[in-house]
Amino acid sequence: MSNTELLRFTTAGSVDDGKSTLIGRLLYDSKSIHQDQYEAIERVSNKRGEEQVNLALLTDGLKSEREQGITIDVAYRYFSTPKRKFIIADTPGHIQYTRNMVTGASTANVALILIDARHGVIEQTRRHAIIASLLQIPHIVVCINKMDLVNYKQERYDEIKDSFSDFASKLDVRDVDFIPISALHGDNVVNRSKNMSWYQGMTLMYYLENVHIASDHNLIDVRFPVQYVIRPYSDEFHDYRGYSGRIAGGILKKGDDVLLLPSGFTSKIASIKGPAGETGQAFPPQSVTILLEDKLDLSRGDMIVREKNKPNSTQDIDLMICWFDSEKALQQRGKYVIQHTTQEARCIVKDIQYKLNIETLHRIQDDKTINMNDIARITIRTTKPLHVDAYRTNRITGSVIFIDEATNNTVGAGMII
Repeated sequence: MSNTELLRFTTAGSVDDGKSTLIGRLLYDSKSIHQDQYEAIERVSNKRGEEQVNLALLTDGLKSEREQGITIDVAYRYFSTPKRKFIIADTPGHIQYTRNMVTGASTANVALILIDARHGVIEQTRRHAIIASLLQIPHIVVCINKMDLVNYKQERYDEIKDSFSDFASKLDVRDVDFIPISALHGDNVVNRSKNMSWYQGMTLMYYLENVHIASDHNLIDVRFPVQYVIRPYSDEFHDYRGYSGRIAGGILKKGDDVLLLPSGFTSKIASIKGPAGETGQAFPPQSVTILLEDKLDLSRGDMIVREKNKPNSTQDIDLMICWFDSEKALQQRGKYVIQHTTQEARCIVKDIQYKLNIETLHRIQDDKTINMNDIARITIRTTKPLHVDAYRTNRITGSVIFIDEATNNTVGAGMII
C-alpha cells in the first residue's frame, strides 16, 4: 500500500479567469499528461490558428458539454507527483451552480480561488470565499491570474491581496495564501516566475505538495460510525464479530475504553485490523475493522466513541442547508429521509429561520421560499436521535444529506450548527 498522502482541492473562479488553463498548466508542467494527449491539443490549437498550445483544451472535454447545457457538473481530475496524490474538483463558477460548488468543495482540503488580475475582487470572488468559509475548507489559496496582462506589476498584486484580505477578515477563514501567477505562460504555477522577481513566496505546485493537511481531520474526538458488521459464521471464526467502517475522528488504539451509542454500553478495543493486517492504532480517514472484548450487539449506524467525549445525541437539529432540488422548494413541515454518517432516519422541517444572501451575508427573514441553490438556516426534528457534532468541529459527523422519499433524489446538504 503506498503511503503518499491524498490532497483534494477544489477550483473556483468566474467564467473567463483561466481555471481550465491553470489546471491544464498544472497537469502539463508536472508531467501528468501523456505525449499523445499533448499532441492532440497541439493539433487543435494549430487548427484554430492559436499562437501557442492551448492547455485549457485538456479540461475542455466537459466545457463543450457545459456550453450545450448537457452536464453542468463537477469534473474530477486525478494526478500525482512523487510527494502526493491529488484529486481536483473542477466546479462551475456561475451562481446558478452553487449546489455543484457545494458538492465539489465539501470534502476538499484546499480551495483554489482564481482572480483575474485585470478585474480584481468581484462579486463572484466574494461568493466563492463565502462558500469556502461556510464549508469550513481548511486552506484557501488565492491565485491572482493573468499577471502578464497587468505587466507583472507588484502594485496590482498588493492591491488585490489587500482587497481580498479585507473581505476575508469578516468570514470564518483561517488560512489564506496568495500567489501571483500567469497560467498561460506558466509563471509560478509549477516553475518560478522570471517575470516577478519581487515575489519571494512559493509556487502553486510547491504549495499543493507541502501544505500541512494531516491535522485537517479532527484527531481529538473519537468517532467511529459502524458501516458493516462482519460475522463469518464459520467454525474457524465461530465467535468473530468485527465492526468495520471509516474513522470520522480521533485516534483509536488497541486497549482503549470505548462507549457504544445508542446503547450506552462500554467495552475495550481488543484489536484493530486495517488493509495491511493488524495495527496498534488508527486515525481518520482510515477504514478499519474493530473487534471489542465483550460480545455486544452493534449494528450499522451505531457509533463507537469515548465515554468522556460524546457527540450530541439529539432529535432536534439546527443546520445551514444548501438546497439542490430544481423541481420542488424546501417545504416547511416537509418530510424527508435524512442520512448522517452511516445512519438513516426520517425528519420533518420544523422551522425555516432565514435565507442567506450569498453576496452580502445578510439574513433574509421575510422570504422563506428555499429554491435550488439557496442557502438557509433551518431546524429539523428526526424520528430517532442522531449522534452529531457541529460541522465546524467535524465535517463528517457534522453533515447530513436530505433525500426525497418519493423520488429517492438527494435534494439538499446540511451543515450542523
